[in-house]
Amino acid sequence: MPTSVLIPGDPDRATAIAESWDDHRPLREHREFRSFRGRYRGVDVGTVSAGIGGPSMSIVVDELAQVGARTLLRVGSCGAVGAGIRGGDLVISLAAARFEGTSESFAPLGYPAVADPGVYEALRASAEDLGVRFHTGITATVGTFYPEQDRPGFAGAVAGVRERFPVRDFARLRIVNVEMECATLLTVASVFGLRAGAVCTVYGDSAGGDPVPEDPGPAIRVANEAVRRLAEGTS
Repeated sequence: MPTSVLIPGDPDRATAIAESWDDHRPLREHREFRSFRGRYRGVDVGTVSAGIGGPSMSIVVDELAQVGARTLLRVGSCGAVGAGIRGGDLVISLAAARFEGTSESFAPLGYPAVADPGVYEALRASAEDLGVRFHTGITATVGTFYPEQDRPGFAGAVAGVRERFPVRDFARLRIVNVEMECATLLTVASVFGLRAGAVCTVYGDSAGGDPVPEDPGPAIRVANEAVRRLAEGTS
């Protein structure tokens, strides 16, 4: 596997990432993990899907580290919290609040989940140069899709599951987006001595409050350009 790897959640997004490169070849597919390697503007790059949530992300980071990956970029999706953020915008994470649980297996809660400064700057500069609408800030990473993101599931809205830091309080904490993998990636990568960052596409909301997928193309382009910048030492 190349030293730089893009990590989406969705296996189909891994395919879309690989197809955006100058050339690519599949490596393996098992359960939610689909992987490719290839070249983008002369730079060796890989991608592997991580599925949903912290446990799955921790597997990917661990096994990528075992095969020589050293720079990891999450290319994901998220919900918006901050004002002025709309569906289709990108969020580049400066750091992540560790509400997901998995990262506590690698470091105590006092340990920060922070993006590598070089990766963060490469993502930010790439988005700016490409003219993509983006935001930066602190991401909230949670452990569930329904209760912790204020979505009614099978039993309706579940009261009291997050009384300490409910989603409605995230804006007060100046959190800009919410998702399920970033804090795990940043924590585990830091503990392992890897560099990592994240760029997520904001999903819109339907009339019923369900998330509506947006075009992942801008996030993919930003991540590809960030890898090139890092490889060429321009960030």
